[in-house]
Amino acid sequence: MSAASGAFGVRVVDALLARCPAERVVAAVRRPDRAAHLAARGIGVRLGDYDAPDTLRTAFEGADRLLLISSPELDPERRVSQHRAAVEAARTAGVGAVVYTSFLGADTETDGAAAAHHATEDVLRAGGLPHTLLRHPFYSEAFLNPGLKAAVAAGELVDRTGARGINTASRDDLAEAAARVLTEDQHLGRAYDFTGTLWTYPQLAEALGRVTGTTVVHRARDDRSPGAQGWLEDQVRAGALERQTGDLAHVLGRPPAGLDQAVASVLRGPVA
Repeated sequence: MSAASGAFGVRVVDALLARCPAERVVAAVRRPDRAAHLAARGIGVRLGDYDAPDTLRTAFEGADRLLLISSPELDPERRVSQHRAAVEAARTAGVGAVVYTSFLGADTETDGAAAAHHATEDVLRAGGLPHTLLRHPFYSEAFLNPGLKAAVAAGELVDRTGARGINTASRDDLAEAAARVLTEDQHLGRAYDFTGTLWTYPQLAEALGRVTGTTVVHRARDDRSPGAQGWLEDQVRAGALERQTGDLAHVLGRPPAGLDQAVASVLRGPVA
């Protein structure tokens, strides 16, 4: 598994250890000296740096299946280059199959947030390695985070999404799905379009009230939020996050976490 020490990777490790012995799990990380917590759990820790292909070939040796977690690099060209190097390293190392964390819409969208994922899917198809594509939506944690505590304290939830639907999924559900795909045989060659249960900000205000026992009123805001939050709200407002599929529920064998469950988890403490 590449990028195993990141916020998503550590959750996949948790899910894998619930399904198979630790000695069957190998984590490839850029800084092994910072992954003692993984080694302490009995899994193998190897140096695997997206910018150093030789380390990837060594890290992937002996792997039956590789979870290729997409690079956090923001520049699409560099990101694709890193992914191409990882796929080539996997082929050279004799990896049996690759499971790649792509992005919802990457099968048809060639620009924006999906650009690097679309190109990486092409690399995988051209490379000849058996593979499975896990197209993730935005993480729920981008919207459902400890900042909601301020809304509860104020009794008011303010947003600029136009009450449009949001199809996010939690890292925990997506990590469990990845672990299932890695340890089950029926997913090879599939492309999954993952979405969580659709929700809206008015519904979120109601969920905050149910979970906390405090009345939280929803109010629409006219001005745009600064930075990334404003961009996310624009995507929601345009209806870009309303697509729904049953793929995540199918792989999990249960419905994804509902809004009340997600809110309760957030309000219990900080989300990593």
